[in-house]
Amino acid sequence: MANRRIEPLKKVLAIDPNDEVAWFGLGKAYMEDENFDEAAKALQQCVTVKPTYSAAYYALAQSLHKLGRIDECRTVCATAIDVSTKNGDMMVTKNLELLQSSLPAKN
Repeated sequence: MANRRIEPLKKVLAIDPNDEVAWFGLGKAYMEDENFDEAAKALQQCVTVKPTYSAAYYALAQSLHKLGRIDECRTVCATAIDVSTKNGDMMVTKNLELLQSSLPAKN
């Protein structure tokens, strides 16, 4: 069963496609449904709209990791750590560093 928050969030985004909170909520709702492809798309849009949204980068990195898109995940982690450090979001930075360290070594 699809997450009941998805349709209302899509309606908000139809009205205001620059609503980063709605993009983040949509991405998280898709993650809850384990639809990581749609989650990654929504979260990528979120950080496009608001490039300083640390938590969205972390959720995006998690979604990419679940999809097995390791190189993209690694790139997002590096960007996200820079953003979250500048923002002073130490918990997000710590979580990103943990995710980054769990990734397989580059071939």
